[in-house]
Amino acid sequence: MARIYPLFSSSKGNSTFIGTEKGGILIDCGVSFKRLSAALEVNNIPLSAVQAVFITHEHSDHITGLKMLTKKTGMPVYGQKRTLQRLCDSDKISPESPVIDMTNTAINCAGSEVRCFNTPHDTIQSCGYRIRTEDNKLCAVCTDLGHITPEVDEALTGCRLVLLEANYDDYMLRTGPYPLYLKERILSVNGHLSNDNSGAQAAKLVERGTTHIILGHLSQDNNRPDIAYNTVQKALSGFVSGRDYLLGVAPVETQGGAVIF
Repeated sequence: MARIYPLFSSSKGNSTFIGTEKGGILIDCGVSFKRLSAALEVNNIPLSAVQAVFITHEHSDHITGLKMLTKKTGMPVYGQKRTLQRLCDSDKISPESPVIDMTNTAINCAGSEVRCFNTPHDTIQSCGYRIRTEDNKLCAVCTDLGHITPEVDEALTGCRLVLLEANYDDYMLRTGPYPLYLKERILSVNGHLSNDNSGAQAAKLVERGTTHIILGHLSQDNNRPDIAYNTVQKALSGFVSGRDYLLGVAPVETQGGAVIF
């Protein structure tokens, strides 16, 4: 039965496990190897169950523990060509691990079929992942994007579960302490997705049959879980919670628990 474990989710560290205690894949490794190992243990997932890591982009909150993870395990690292090249050039991947470009290619790993899709973000290359699990369930991990492109919309459509970015509350960001250049970066078309924009996309997805929405990558400075949840739930007011959809917020750090979909 398909499960998603949001192990870490915030502007300071991201990592998601999709699978079971017997095997699965990791999306990003944005915390130390020690913290990742502890989070897996809390969820009764042995490190040996992680059969590969898929990287969305090279920002530190997505790759902090990658070097040690690959050094300790030698597991394969998948991603897009330019991202992988940047990581190799900056010594973020151990030579023990194979590095595999999956641009425009579906990868079969741990019983799942994984595809990447481009996301608009201020990095050399950025992507989300669409996963078809062993029991034929579709899910997607989609964070770090300034807006929803047609490619993103298509990739999310048809997924039973979507982990979707809700990075900032517009009012909190605009009136907060961040310097102007950083606010403009976050607000840009290559920045991050606001609660309002996340809600608008969530409504489209639920209308098309998505039943599980997990809000992720919340800024700890420009957002709060209750604000993100309430904003997106308001956007879903045309549907019935518990019947048409289930809405949750990914924890900053897991205390144990998965979403079955």
